[in-house]
Amino acid sequence: MSAEPAVDWSSFRAVLFDLDGVLTPTAEVHMRAWSEMFNQFLAAYEPGEQGTGASVRVDTSPYTDADYFAHVDGKPRYEGVRDFLASRGIVLPEGESGADGGAGGPTVRSLGDRKNAVVQDVLARDGVAPYAGSVALLDHLRHRGVPLAVVSSSANAPAVLAASGLADRFTCVVDGAVARDVGLPGKPEPDTFLHAAAVLGVSAREAVVVEDAVSGVRAGVAGAFGLVVGVDRGAGDALRAAGADVVVPDLADLLPDGRP
Repeated sequence: MSAEPAVDWSSFRAVLFDLDGVLTPTAEVHMRAWSEMFNQFLAAYEPGEQGTGASVRVDTSPYTDADYFAHVDGKPRYEGVRDFLASRGIVLPEGESGADGGAGGPTVRSLGDRKNAVVQDVLARDGVAPYAGSVALLDHLRHRGVPLAVVSSSANAPAVLAASGLADRFTCVVDGAVARDVGLPGKPEPDTFLHAAAVLGVSAREAVVVEDAVSGVRAGVAGAFGLVVGVDRGAGDALRAAGADVVVPDLADLLPDGRP
């Protein structure tokens, strides 16, 4: 068990969960999809072909997990593409949606859509089982009658919730598609979490944010939420540095003794 104290859930009126890496292990699927897509792109990319300029150093060395955590994790898909490319000195046009990139070559949107296609293929083929500890906490909160929301940068959130059998647990789902339609900036800005809290009819101070990504923790801190919980799937120190109030390796660690 974690040394972190159990949360007094009676102090809060709603809990807002990130999805990938918090409720389901789909973060691993996303990591593999990003790696496959970016490394295919980098292997074929010719520096200068998109007008990066002679003064900009272009780095086409292989994409790594460190790149994922530094530039992609928790962000809206196209923003993650832009931030990673910028870190390598690569400039691509925004482009249109579509995984093939069209005759003009790869674009920000085509790379993001290519990654998304890989994720959808994996979900359709393999499904996804939620973390047992996360389900235990969801059961406890449902027993207490606490309204719950999912706040995810992924447009795949409804499909993941359906595949994992968790769709009926949440009153509100704010995913990448909702953020786009409403005009909400993604994490690390707090707007998607604040929107979910408003839908549930609670203030930020009355709500808990549960995240495994540094960008998500920063969003919870920026939104002045009552509690920001970090789920340590390998970035615990970074979550604490970003401002998480509590960091645990498993959400079951936040259950009270004698729980139902």
